[in-house]
Amino acid sequence: MSDPTDNSLSALPHVFRPGGPGYDEELSGFQLGFSPRPDVIVGATGADDVRTAVAHAAAHGLPVGVQATGHGVPAAAEGGLLITTRRMDGVRIDPGARTARVEAGVRWREVVEAAGPHGLAPLNGSSPVVGAVSYTLGGGLGLLAREFGYAADHVRALDVVTADARLRRVTPSSDPELFWALLGGGQNFGVVTALEMGLAPVARLYGGALLFDGELRDDVVRTYLEWLGTVPDTLTSTLAVMVYPDIEQVPAFLRGRYTFSIRVAFTGDAAEGERLVAPLRAIGPTITDSLREMPYTDSATIHSDPEFPHAYWGDNAMLSGLDAETLTDLLELTGPGAPTMCVVQLNPLGGALAKEPAVPNSVPYRDAAFLIRGLSPLAGPDLAVVRELYGRFFDRLAPVTVGRSLNFVFADGARTEGLYDAQTARRLAGLKAHYDPANLFRRNYNIAPSATP
Repeated sequence: MSDPTDNSLSALPHVFRPGGPGYDEELSGFQLGFSPRPDVIVGATGADDVRTAVAHAAAHGLPVGVQATGHGVPAAAEGGLLITTRRMDGVRIDPGARTARVEAGVRWREVVEAAGPHGLAPLNGSSPVVGAVSYTLGGGLGLLAREFGYAADHVRALDVVTADARLRRVTPSSDPELFWALLGGGQNFGVVTALEMGLAPVARLYGGALLFDGELRDDVVRTYLEWLGTVPDTLTSTLAVMVYPDIEQVPAFLRGRYTFSIRVAFTGDAAEGERLVAPLRAIGPTITDSLREMPYTDSATIHSDPEFPHAYWGDNAMLSGLDAETLTDLLELTGPGAPTMCVVQLNPLGGALAKEPAVPNSVPYRDAAFLIRGLSPLAGPDLAVVRELYGRFFDRLAPVTVGRSLNFVFADGARTEGLYDAQTARRLAGLKAHYDPANLFRRNYNIAPSATP
C-alpha cells in the first residue's frame, strides 16, 4: 500500500485514492467487466507527472500500470499505482515528413482526423476509440495491415519514462535494444508518453462490409477462404460472425439475428475493388452492402465497432493455417446454440505482415497465416461458462496454433502463455532485467526479468 503520509505526489494536480473523490470515475474505462483497484491513481498531464509518479512507485515498491482507454485491462493487476493518460491528448502532424507525433492518451479517431486533410492515414485499428500508443506497443494490426504491416513497424521514435524515472527519447540509433523491446513488449519497459509514427499516403479507399444471413454459413466460409488466395496485398479483410444482441443500440432488423460479415479495405480504385469483391457478392443475397469508395476519415464505418463501454471476455490465437471444416466446427460451437453470445473474427495475415520491418521490433509470429479472436459480453451466463466455451474453442485450434496476440487478450487474469515465441521471450526477459530489474512495470501482461540467455 502507498503510505498515506507520503507527500511526494502532492504537487501533482490529479491524484486519486480509494474512497476519495473522483477515484471511480478516473478508474473507469471501456472494459467494464474487470476493475482492478490500484492503491493510488495519477492522472498524468504530461511527462513530468509521469516521472514523479514512477519515482514515487519505485520508492515505495509499488507496481506500476498504465491506462489510456481501458480496452485491455489486465484483471490480475491489483494494488499498486496506475497512471492514466487520457489528459495527454496532443497530436501533431508533419505533412512533409509524413509523420504524426501522438501523446499517450490520444485515440485513433483524433489521429485519423488530423492526418486526413493532408492526404495521409495512420495505421490505425478498426475502432476509433482505442488508444493509439497502447495499440502500437502491442503491435497494431490495422485496417491496411496486409499492405503496410504492423503499426509498430512504422514508429520512428518514442518518449518513455523508464524505471529510473528518467525521460528518454528512444530511437533505433540512440538505443536499438530498448526500441526493439518497446514495440511488441507492451507496457513492460516504461511509460511511453508520446511516440512519432510514419503515416501512409492514403487519402481514400474502397471499403465497407457485406452482411450475410447465417443460413449461408457454409457458402460464406468456403467462398471466403478460397477468395483470400486471389486478392492482392493492397486488400485487407476480416470475417466476423455473431448473433446480434437484442439491445437498443442494435437496429431492430438485426436484433437476435445470426450473421456473417465480410469487411474489406482496399487502397486501389473503386472499379478494381468492385471486380475483386464480385465472388463475395455472388455468395447470395446480403442483408446490407456498404461497399463503396470513401475518404479514409470514414474508415471506422467499415467495422462499426461498438463505442460504448461494456463488459466482455475474449482471447485469440495466431494460426499457421485454417481449413473450412475446422472453421465451420468452431462456428457451430459459438453459433446460435452457444450458451452465451459469441463474436468470432478471423483476420487473414500475410502480405507486409509476414516481412521483417526495416527497423526490427519484437512483434512475433510474422509467419502466421491467420489471427482468430473470440469475444463474449459478460451480461448473462456465469464467467465460468464463458471460459469453458472458449477452452473448447481454442483446444480445437491447438494443432495449428503458433501463439497469441497481445493486442487482443481481453481475459480475466494476466496469462502471458504464448504471447511470444521462445527466442523473443528470452530476449525480452533479458532486456527487462537490464531496464527494469525490480519489475516495477508489472501491472500488465508481465514479462518477468531474467538474466538467462
